[in-house]
Amino acid sequence: MKKDLHPKMNEVVFKDVSCDFAFLGKSTQSSKETIQWEDGKTYPLLKVEISSASHPFFTGKQRVMDTEGRIDRFRKKYAKKS
Repeated sequence: MKKDLHPKMNEVVFKDVSCDFAFLGKSTQSSKETIQWEDGKTYPLLKVEISSASHPFFTGKQRVMDTEGRIDRFRKKYAKKS
């Protein structure tokens, strides 16, 4: 097998800037910004715009914009014209 084929995985802190939520995970990306985590260690900080703490699907605030079903719309759009 070839050496150094895959990128190195690092532990990083992901911070959701929209709701000030952070979690520790792994990524191949790194950052010049760092943050001290709850365990006392310093990790690279990656800022994200959306996470499970702010996404409407996971928070239960998702709205259904489509009141008409997809199948009904398809049938109405492609119905045979007599």
